Amino acid sequence: MNGPKMVGGVIAAATLVVLVLATSFRSDAAVSKPATAPDSSQEGVDPRFAIRTKGDADAPITIFELSDFQCPWCQKFTLETLPALEEEYIATGKVRLVFINLPIPSLHPNAPAAHEFAMCAANQGQFWPTHDLLFAQQSDWQNLEDPGEWFLSQAPSIGLDQVVLNACVNEGLMRPLIMADLATARRGGVMSTPTFVIEGGLLQGAAEIADLRPILDSIYTAKVPG
Repeated sequence: MNGPKMVGGVIAAATLVVLVLATSFRSDAAVSKPATAPDSSQEGVDPRFAIRTKGDADAPITIFELSDFQCPWCQKFTLETLPALEEEYIATGKVRLVFINLPIPSLHPNAPAAHEFAMCAANQGQFWPTHDLLFAQQSDWQNLEDPGEWFLSQAPSIGLDQVVLNACVNEGLMRPLIMADLATARRGGVMSTPTFVIEGGLLQGAAEIADLRPILDSIYTAKVPG
């Protein structure tokens, strides 16, 4: 998906995604608890969300970003739009951003391994440094026949415990969480990346900050009068 498109006529689908995202991780699925406690700003947030969330738990706007680490348009959003989104909306307490795993192996064969690596890093409290590294160095790993060794070699630079990381990846400890994300997206009819679920609406494509400002400002004004 190359350009942002606000999708009309799919509010029901977006609402379904939001509802399922809010409830799907309350099941008894065997997902490892984070080895590092989430940031205190995420108190009250399901820890399996908190480990891949930016922003205040009390922020009036929540954006669910459905993304694929090997997707070039997801990379474009991360490198070009996310810094401004963080400065203007996340750091100011207006927006909370939750990353949702949507690897698409038919297009991006190395994405599943990248998502497992990222979520195992998240289990050590290092999701966002890993997220940033995977997108910034996407060209280094996306065409490797087996990217696993490359991912594991990055552990020291991210501050990960190599033994814990190896066990997490080798045993597939975070795979149920990733599969739960995938199932949620499919039930909501989301099949492309990046897709953003913003308070009951879907925005598809690599949105620029100029696309997001009017949407977020309008929602913020409606939810926080005055």
